[in-house]
Amino acid sequence: MKILVTGATGFTGHNLAKRLLDDGHEVRILVRSKKRVALASHPLLDIREGDIRDRDAVRDSVNGVEKVFNIAAMFRSAKSVDQDYHDIHVKGVKHLLEAALEYNVARVVHCSTVGVHGDVKNPPATEESPFAPADIYQRTKLEGELWAREFAAKNGIALSVVRPTAIYGPGDLRLLKLFKLAARNVTPVLGDGKMFYHMVYIDDLVQGFILASEREEAIGEVFIIGGAENMCLDDLLNTIAQILNKPRKILHIPALPFQLAGSLCEKICIPLGIEPPIYRRRVDFFTKSRSFDIAKAKAKLGYQPKFGLKEGLELTATWYRQQNLL
Repeated sequence: MKILVTGATGFTGHNLAKRLLDDGHEVRILVRSKKRVALASHPLLDIREGDIRDRDAVRDSVNGVEKVFNIAAMFRSAKSVDQDYHDIHVKGVKHLLEAALEYNVARVVHCSTVGVHGDVKNPPATEESPFAPADIYQRTKLEGELWAREFAAKNGIALSVVRPTAIYGPGDLRLLKLFKLAARNVTPVLGDGKMFYHMVYIDDLVQGFILASEREEAIGEVFIIGGAENMCLDDLLNTIAQILNKPRKILHIPALPFQLAGSLCEKICIPLGIEPPIYRRRVDFFTKSRSFDIAKAKAKLGYQPKFGLKEGLELTATWYRQQNLL
């Protein structure tokens, strides 16, 4: 099958494209720079250089494929303006879905985020839980998802939406900070450490994407894809410390002063294009609970996470050590 993957220079898109190639599919990727592609040369790999914000580049990439995985997303940074998030998460989605309609693409899987649910007040959240996006990333991801679902339903496009929980595994650097935090002799934690942090190992997430693209039951549906286990932050940090053979001593610190400092730093630094020394959303990591129910994905997709949380964390820690990151 000929398949298009956007966002293939990112952690998730890279692993999805690699798995599809390993499964024998012809894989086309749309990337802004070929130099950033980490996939090994492969006879079934077709690299197209272009931007999801460019309608013509998207049409050219979609033409001739049978399936589309939209993994492209805007990476959070101080130098990114709100319009960038909107152009990629909303305008780019429109370009893809309009092209999918024009070229009769058989299946489309769109990657959203559990962040659309924000701080989960009544855990665990399901696909039907209230929306509460907290920042421009989450708000534009929600806008793009809702537009895609409405457009697909109106035009008969076989669309499925996946909302991943926190993604981790060998090759990921976003959660390296969490491992470094757990590796300290004394681990400072803002708040009480009782908030939940739901994670998904990359191989399980890739399997969830593939199932969403294959099962007829997935058409028109939204699925939260996460791991089978869900720990509170203190337990998660203690587990990582145990894996790293580090002392397990956590020091809880009131979060409010850091929340205020983060908000102030963002207001001053971001308009100037300067990375703030502290972000409000990084403080919110310690105080906002993220706990999700994956029962729907199990029932309709036959999704079953294969990697236990401790096993996945051990594999990730091994890779970090191999890269001299820990």
